[in-house]
Amino acid sequence: MVGILEFIVFVLISILTIGFSILVVTARDIVRAALSLVATLVSVAGVYVLLNAQFIGIVQILVYVGGIGVLILFAVMLTTQELKGDSDVE
Repeated sequence: MVGILEFIVFVLISILTIGFSILVVTARDIVRAALSLVATLVSVAGVYVLLNAQFIGIVQILVYVGGIGVLILFAVMLTTQELKGDSDVE
């Protein structure tokens, strides 16, 4: 019974990982792509936890997900965006 439950959880996490990976590649907005990448890395950390490698899962979340969060912050702050309702800016 435990083996079947682990298999079902593994399949669900794998489907989430594949889905979010496809969203990373196909997203046109940098914020959506980065959030999908964060979700992908969190689901990969879930696979590590399923494999009884909890330390690697925690390091995955701390290093990679934290790094991507900072990357989103800098990318949004440093890119120029046009405001659609603002007619004073040329």
